Amino acid sequence: MSISIVENQRLTQQLIRVRIPKDHHQDPVISRLVSQFHLTVNITAAVLGKNANGDGWFALELRGTHANIQSALTYLRELDLEIWDEAETDGW
Repeated sequence: MSISIVENQRLTQQLIRVRIPKDHHQDPVISRLVSQFHLTVNITAAVLGKNANGDGWFALELRGTHANIQSALTYLRELDLEIWDEAETDGW
């Protein structure tokens, strides 16, 4: 399926939930969503084990272009993180 250039550059937001396992705690996963994919990231909820010893679960609101959000989701999937797509909405 082909997505037009206009579609890729429209501003949108997507709500996701992501599990970051213990072995990725030292990786700046959420920070890279901002710096590498030029997204605004709002952490709307989080669950961390005591002293961050277990997996972390985050509800994130990703804001940016459709293309950048899709690239960021690909990055998270390449790390083998569990992701639940909530919803994508146009505009801010």
